Parts: sequence; structure tokens; C-alpha cells
Amino acid sequence: MNGEEVLHAYEKMLLIRLMEERISVLYKGDTIPGFVHTSIGQEACAVGALTHARVSDVITSTHRGHGHVLAKGLEPDRMMAELMGKATGANNGRGGSMHVADPRLGIFGANGIVGAGLPIAVGAAFAARERGDGDLVIAFFGDGAIATGAFHEAMNLAALWKLPIIFLCENNGFSEFSATADQHPVPISARAAGYGMESITLPGNDIEAVSDGIGPVFEQVRAGNGPVFVEVETLRVHGHYEGDPQVYRDKEEMARDVYAADPLTLTRGRLVERGISSAAIEAVEKRVKATVDNAEQFARASPQPERSTVMDYIYSPRRSVDSRVVADPDGEVISQSKIIKQALDDALSADPDVFLAGIDVAGGNVFGLTRGLAVRYPGRVLDTPISESAIMGLAIGAAMAGRRPVVELMYLDFLGVCLDQLMNQAAKLRFMTGGAVSLPLVVRTQFGSGRSSGGQHSQSLEALLAHIPGLTVVMPSSGADAYGLLRAAIEDDNPVMFIEHRLLYEKKSAIPGEGFRVPIGKAAVTKPGKDVTIVSWSRMAMHALAAAEELAAEGIDAEVIDLRTIAPLDRETILGSFQRTNRMVIAQEAVVDFGVGAEIAAMAVDSGFWSLDAPIVRVGAQYSPAPYAPVLEREWEAGPGDIVAAVRRVMSC
Repeated sequence: MNGEEVLHAYEKMLLIRLMEERISVLYKGDTIPGFVHTSIGQEACAVGALTHARVSDVITSTHRGHGHVLAKGLEPDRMMAELMGKATGANNGRGGSMHVADPRLGIFGANGIVGAGLPIAVGAAFAARERGDGDLVIAFFGDGAIATGAFHEAMNLAALWKLPIIFLCENNGFSEFSATADQHPVPISARAAGYGMESITLPGNDIEAVSDGIGPVFEQVRAGNGPVFVEVETLRVHGHYEGDPQVYRDKEEMARDVYAADPLTLTRGRLVERGISSAAIEAVEKRVKATVDNAEQFARASPQPERSTVMDYIYSPRRSVDSRVVADPDGEVISQSKIIKQALDDALSADPDVFLAGIDVAGGNVFGLTRGLAVRYPGRVLDTPISESAIMGLAIGAAMAGRRPVVELMYLDFLGVCLDQLMNQAAKLRFMTGGAVSLPLVVRTQFGSGRSSGGQHSQSLEALLAHIPGLTVVMPSSGADAYGLLRAAIEDDNPVMFIEHRLLYEKKSAIPGEGFRVPIGKAAVTKPGKDVTIVSWSRMAMHALAAAEELAAEGIDAEVIDLRTIAPLDRETILGSFQRTNRMVIAQEAVVDFGVGAEIAAMAVDSGFWSLDAPIVRVGAQYSPAPYAPVLEREWEAGPGDIVAAVRRVMSC
């Protein structure tokens, strides 16, 4: 770096330092709500690493991310306003200190979950590689993230696919309140060797060493040579969070380290050695202080978000569906699994931004459902390792970068191993960025009891997913709905959980035609009736129709509603039917307790109270894991007979 470059870097570092010091003061004065984690002492890491970055390069960051986003170009006034929760903030006051983002500058977000940005960085890097314009991703993370599963899965997938990503670990010596030396059995940089990944270690408080050392890494990664692991050894001056008393650190030792390794002091000394005049340095310092003062003034003067906007930015607007296109009743009669495959085939053909990824999907998946698509669409149907968090992060990062991923979670039961990426990332990123991004992604998965699959392969977990604002949950029953809903989900600009029932895969019906779509959030009345409403979804919708046929022989005219979409819930259709029949039975495959049926029942006795002529009865599995023995599983799960019994009960009232 020449003198002018060092001076420019000093200005950026000083901006971060003075902003962080001002933020610390404002936080103590209760001007900034929420948690705050400052990066004082680590300024050279962010500025040095991003010296070589393009605006179109992407970064993912950490809960200690102020320095990263400022170094990437975020305006100080917008960041300060965001921390104060103001409407003029970078994210309209929806993100706050731990979630600052600006995708237009390639800032895909700081993150309140340790290590969670790493799988998202992999998705962004995949999208960058496919664009082929030489962009790359810098994934910032702390030494504590090395111990997370997300770190392993992201490193492994990035190395396997040779993605353009720099994994940049800021090793500041502490993982929250614990010394790094007490957290890891091997040196941090040694981890890279396990993935066949090159690694370098740089002195993170020396701006020239960081910038000069990482420059060749940028060139190497841009050239398509795969990811590189960079460790920068640095210093955390303040505690894990603002207000942390740091009782776990030796005060005298810390004071010595801060004095000896302060990157601002070191850089200012270099400027003097390079012959940069005091006047030039002081002009920079005056300019930066004015910038920080202006940022504070701007944020203080900015308005609070309007209360009426509290529900903004949760979902992207839904695309309208042409209701004039109806299913072709004369279409070829094939199995539901083949109908789903055709929907995927048609989506891949229609939009080059669509791609499929997941465990064994290129070979056809565990049910052979995607067989042949990898040959037909080279490079767009991708096998991944058994890394569910990385798969979900791949989808999130790629969707933020403009692709339309369809990823597969082999079994719904495996949700637990990747729930963070769905619950805290996919569901919240549009909201926490103040609507700056859309996440057009689909997670296909399947479930189903009835085949002795046991407690870890039979669960119906839609209630868990439906309880997460920002996610859309779809569960088709018929072949036509499976096609129409899957095509609509892929074209939707929101994260959609598309849950198939494996025991319906071989049920045959007519394929509805390429133009057929089913609107998300709209239930279907699959059988009109006047005596009782049966609300159901997925395979239970088929059981409900069978039960209605049996009840008809007894003179009971049941109306059957197939929800098709669990979230958002079509309350209007349910309540409209209830108003006509005045009785309701809710049938779900999941355990009865705390389920979707409970939400519908609560709605019926609240909004539909004046329609209530009998108790609302729920039908479902007993409150137990799914048994393995067939005789026990049949006793545990619900079927058409249970629905019939429940209807008889409400009709007797």
C-alpha cells in the first residue's frame, strides 16, 4: 500500500472506531435499544479484507458486524438510524445492531446466530459462480463459530463445489466469555486442511499486512480456484456485549495488549513514517468526526416507524394466479410422484434461475422422484452432502442473489438439524432487512405415518413451521393440487415449505396441464354439504372424503374442506362453511395436542362463535411418538373411522 492508500484506509478505520465509540456512549445513555456488540480493536480486519472487494461482491457478517458493513460502504447515518430503531435506518428499524444489511451493496446481513451466515454465504457464492462475472463472497465469522455445525457444513460444501468464497475468521481470542484456547483442540487455521482448503494467517491489527496478504487470495478466488480460509489474529477491546464487565479477563494484560496492538495507533504511526503531513492526517480526523456527529444528529432527528407499519415486510406480495386456467380432466393419468416430477421439469424448463439441490436428488432422490432431471438439466440438479443446514443456507443465499432454488429435505423429521436456517434466517430476512430482499425458495420434503417408519421418520410437523411468521406452509393432497401448488410455490417470492405425503405418491390422477396453478393460501371445498364441516389437509383430506361418503349413507351431508395451504390459513373459507353448517370436525395426521387443529378450533369459537351449535371436535394421532409395531401404529394414528365417529358425536349434540 502506498501512503495515500494507507491514509484512505486510516480514514475508514477511524470511521469505524469513532462510530463504535459513539454507539457505546449512546447505548449507555439508553438512546440505542436492544443488544449492541462493538468491534473496537478489529478495524483493520474489516477494512484490510475489503480493500480489494467490489460493490457486487457479497459479505455475510456476525453479531459484531458494524465494522464490516461500514467498510463495505454502508452510509454511517443509515447505520446509526438503524441502531436507534428509526424509520430511516438501513432496514427501516427492523434489524437493529445484530442484523444490519443492505443487499444493494452486497451486504447480506449481520447475524445474531453464531455461524449462521456461513451457509448463506455458500448460497451467495454458488450464485456468483453461476453468473461467471468474477464476483466472490467474504464470509466474516469469529473464532467461536469454528465449533458450530454450520461452519463444518459450509466449509465442506464450498470446498466440494470449489465455490468463490473467502472464509475470514476474526480470531480475537475470546468466544463470548471463554478464551479461544479453551474452546478448540487444534489451531484454528488447521481446520482448513480437513477440507483440502488452503489457509493463511495474518496479523489482524496491521492494515497493510491484512490488505497485502489477502490481495492474492482475492485474485486466486476470483480466478475460480475455490475457497480459501483466512485467519486474522486481532483484539477485542470491549466485552462480548456492551456492558460486559469482562471479569474473565486480566485487566493489566488487556491494557497492555490494547496499547501495543491498537490498529489505529499503528496506522497513524505508519502515516507519519510515510511522510504524510500532520495537516493531512488531522483533516481526515476532523472529517470523520464530523461524519459521526452528523450520523448521530441524523438518527436522532429521524422519525420512529409508524405503528401502522408493524406488519410490513413479513411476506413479499403474492403473484396472482390466473383462475381461468383449470385442470385438464383428460390429462394423462399418472402417479402423484410423476406429477410432482413433471412440475419440477416444467419449472426448470420455464425459468433458468430455477435449480434443484439436495441429498441424492441428481440420482432421483430416495423415492426416485427426480430421476432423469440431472441429465436433462446439466448443472441445475445438484447432489449435496448430508448437510441439511448447508442445503438450506444454499437456498437462502442463492435466493437473495436472484436465483429460485428448490431444495430437498429428505424427511420432514430432519427439520430439527436445520431449523435455524429456516426459522431465524429464511423466515426473517425479508423482515429484518426492511423489505430489501425477497427469498424465492422452496423446500420440498415429505412425511407420513402408516408404514412402520418409527418415531423419527413419521412425524407431521406442520404446526411447528406454521408458527413461524415469514414461512409459507403448503400440503397438497391431490395430484392436480400438487402440480399447481408446486408451480405456484416456485414462482412465489417467499420461502415455501412444500410438504408431500409419501403414501400419496402412487395415487394416480390426471396431470392438470402446464399452465395450471393453485393459489397459495386458498382452501378448496372438495365436497359441498349442509350438516357439518370437516376441515382437513394432506392425506387426511382423502380420509375426510371417504368418511363423508360413509356418513352420506347415514343421511349426514358433510362438507369437506381441503386446506391445501396451512400458512397463510384460509380463514374465510373455513368460517364461511362453518356459518352454513354450524358444526365442525378437524382431522389432522399430526398428534392432536397443540396442533393446527387447535388454531382452527380457537378461530371457530372466537370469530365463528355465533355459528356454534355443537362442540368443535379434533381428530388426530395420540400424543406419543409414532410406534414401530404395525398393530400399535394403527391404534395410534387416526383414519376415516375416527372422522366418522367424531361427526356422529357433533351431530348428536
